[in-house]
Amino acid sequence: MYQPVNTVRLHVSLADIDPPIWRRLVVPTDWTLDRLHLVLQAAFSWTDSHLHEFRIGGLRYGDLDQFEDGFGGTRVFDYTEVRLADFTGQDLTFSYLYDFGDDWTHVIRIEEWLSFDPLPRHAECIEGARARPPEDVGGPWSYADFLETILDPEHEDHKAHLRWAGGHFDPEWFDRDLINKDLRNTFRTNASRRLHQPKPKTLSR
Repeated sequence: MYQPVNTVRLHVSLADIDPPIWRRLVVPTDWTLDRLHLVLQAAFSWTDSHLHEFRIGGLRYGDLDQFEDGFGGTRVFDYTEVRLADFTGQDLTFSYLYDFGDDWTHVIRIEEWLSFDPLPRHAECIEGARARPPEDVGGPWSYADFLETILDPEHEDHKAHLRWAGGHFDPEWFDRDLINKDLRNTFRTNASRRLHQPKPKTLSR
């Protein structure tokens, strides 16, 4: 029996970061872009505390309440009216911009259109690598400076930067189970946002 396309696999990576920070996600196609925004926040452990928008085919899509004063120049279209299914069958790459100060550009590439039975209730992260940068670190180039500082115990700002990052920061951290737990809670009104990555558990003697 023919099963219609109802799910899409996305590869999402942060631009201008090397080695890459990325996630591979499976998302229902009937979800709108405002829901994809929350999925991306959970998948990268962002705190949803800054402006954001999608850029698709030269057009901007976002929360019209955030852009009611014309911020950003060109017209912004309502992202609650655009579904992933609207692009079914297309080999499309588009972007999601988070934090208009730090300019975290997420490059989103549609890898495959899929048919699931039953339809997944949640988005799922199936692969990925590396931790997202700390919020408000200053963007990709400032993040490189931040890493250099925390990896050098002799640097004069080493301790201060570590304290600012929550006392611990591992650029290689990636916990798929924890990310998928966050994805399952994505749309809960009381969903907590993790400001800092979890500290490693100390081994008991």
